[in-house]
Amino acid sequence: MKVEIYSDIACPWCYVGKSRFERALAAFPQGESVEVVYRPFQLDPTAPERPRPHREVLAAKFGPQAVAMDDRLAQLGAAEGLTFDFDTVLENNSLLAHRLLRFALDTYGPAAQTRLKGRLMTGHFGEGLDIGDRAALTDTAVAAGLDRDAVTAFLAGDELRDEVAADIDEARRMGITAVPTFVFEGKWAVQGGQETSVFLQALEQVAKETAEQAPAPVPATDDACADGVCAVPAADEAPAVTNG
Repeated sequence: MKVEIYSDIACPWCYVGKSRFERALAAFPQGESVEVVYRPFQLDPTAPERPRPHREVLAAKFGPQAVAMDDRLAQLGAAEGLTFDFDTVLENNSLLAHRLLRFALDTYGPAAQTRLKGRLMTGHFGEGLDIGDRAALTDTAVAAGLDRDAVTAFLAGDELRDEVAADIDEARRMGITAVPTFVFEGKWAVQGGQETSVFLQALEQVAKETAEQAPAPVPATDDACADGVCAVPAADEAPAVTNG
């Protein structure tokens, strides 16, 4: 079975969803046979390529409710064993980190990409990692098992920029407008950082090839990061990912 996870490094619900999905995968009897691939998605592709304090960025978007939004996620994360230290989070354009994730997938395989994804999210949300800084990304990649010289050479150029952009465009053509979105076998989708039991049920249903019972996506909300998803504001609502 192949599961493609569309997410953004800077998406808090993607971090929660990753943790919950991995717990479901560990409980799934055929878990070792599931190939997990992370696909790129940018919540804000127009974000400047410079680090900015998360608190300031969120306050500019949502005003006084920004603190409550962060507090809710921090409490939820703690229950999941995840650290959200929003006082240290730096917002930056995530394209460079997505290119690095694609490099990890192409060069080292899905397992290495998953390790890197985890380290990027842990660093971004809990350790003040600047996901647009080449030196910091290199150290993170090395910690995930990638070769330092290969990563340094890759980040010095523009390799895989077009491929990542094409992947993001393909996600939008599929109707993905919010992340995380988990696509099973290219046919069925589950949207949002669902409970572990929901992911486990999805794995079991897809394994049994019962398309008529396959999980349907959870509708996105109007909030940027609420109720399990981080959505991209759009003038026209894109079609939802559906079974079939």
